[in-house]
Formats: sequence, C-alpha cells, structure tokens
Amino acid sequence: MDKQQPRKTIKVGVVVSANAKKTVAVLVERPVRHPLYKKIVKKKKKFLAHDEYEKCKVGDTVRIIETRPLSKRKRWRVQEIVGLSPSDTEKEVEEKKE
Repeated sequence: MDKQQPRKTIKVGVVVSANAKKTVAVLVERPVRHPLYKKIVKKKKKFLAHDEYEKCKVGDTVRIIETRPLSKRKRWRVQEIVGLSPSDTEKEVEEKKE
C-alpha cells in the first residue's frame, strides 16, 4: 500500500524584511473569532522564508510553502510573488507613460 504524503501548507503574506541573504521575513495575517466576545480579531505571525533568487522586496505580497528545515528558524520557501509593493507598481506605471 502506498502511504499518502501530507499536503504542504501554503500561506500568503507580506514581506516585512529582506536584510539577510536568500531569506525574507513574511508577515501572515489571519482572522480569528474571539472565543468569548465573538469579535473577529487579526492574528499576525512572522515566518522566515527562503528566497533562492533574492527577487522579493519589502512590501511584496508572496505565497510561501512549507518545506524541510533549512536553518534554525527557516522552514518555508517562497513559491511565487503574488503582488509587487506599491512603490514598485507606481514606478512601472510611470515607465509605461513615457
């Protein structure tokens, strides 16, 4: 019999730091209902993700996927850049106008 591999978790977040080589810090927000007061609260968590080609910049929206441990705190890998930071999109619009 063939064992099924567990699905790898995928999260979407915003790059908040790109200071280290080939590593970005991604902030992931998720809505959670408060158990007593029933209000929707935003929970935030920061993940370190491997950015092989160093394409991510601060402010980019990225999709990260769970992977094997790459270092002490790094267990995620950047799968793709979903959206560019607002400053990058403004520059692209200006270039197209010229």
